[in-house]
Amino acid sequence: MNSVMFNSSVKTSTPAQGLLQILCLTVFWLVASALPFGAAAQTANTPADSMGQQVRQWLGQTHGVPPKEVVIAPLDERLKVQACQKPLNVDHPFASKETVRVRCPEPVWQLYLQVTLPAGNYSNVANSGQNAGSAAKNMVIARRLLQRGVILQPDMLEEVQASSGNADTQLLTSLKDAQQAELTRDIAAGQPLRVSDIRRALLVKQGQSVMLTVGDKAEFQISVRMEAMQDGRMGEQVKLKNPDSGKQVSGVVTGPNTAKGL
Repeated sequence: MNSVMFNSSVKTSTPAQGLLQILCLTVFWLVASALPFGAAAQTANTPADSMGQQVRQWLGQTHGVPPKEVVIAPLDERLKVQACQKPLNVDHPFASKETVRVRCPEPVWQLYLQVTLPAGNYSNVANSGQNAGSAAKNMVIARRLLQRGVILQPDMLEEVQASSGNADTQLLTSLKDAQQAELTRDIAAGQPLRVSDIRRALLVKQGQSVMLTVGDKAEFQISVRMEAMQDGRMGEQVKLKNPDSGKQVSGVVTGPNTAKGL
């Protein structure tokens, strides 16, 4: 009876069944080991990474430099690069090779990147977007991301050459055009500034202290600390009050918290 009970509890397998079990286990472990690697690879290959690779390859072919040695300035953290469904278009929109424009045809978007090429002589410099031999004109571009409302300073901007084929007559052509100006919208690094992108900056604000200068420097001139009664931009006339006497006078805004007597 013991023999019968023992035999009924034992399950035997044929060689074919044993081989099938080994094969199933092998496939399971291969799939399980491949999943983490594939997931990690997919995470690492983000749209920004893909864009960086294409830009480096383009710069390498265009300038004859090792793509791995090309340095791309970090993007603003708030900027999210969209995946492009078609090959990216890369070019130098300006004479400066430190600025690269990246355009996606679908979905439509474009970015300006600041790049640094490795030291060396580049005989094959691209003239993308420019006609060789054509007369060049200047335009003003942003050195870095500039936010709306900022008062422009010389170190924020760069004056570069652009092809005369550019028909946009509203572009700023000199750094002087942007002096003491305020941005009306965000400007990306490498992007040119247009007339509509700036306005005269608010240099005097109501309630603030203003240095009022009266007289001619060559003859007689005095400076008096006054209180602004209203806001004023460069060249505008504002009312000022003497905090001691309470007397009000008018002055023309000449700079940040400075004015000239009428």
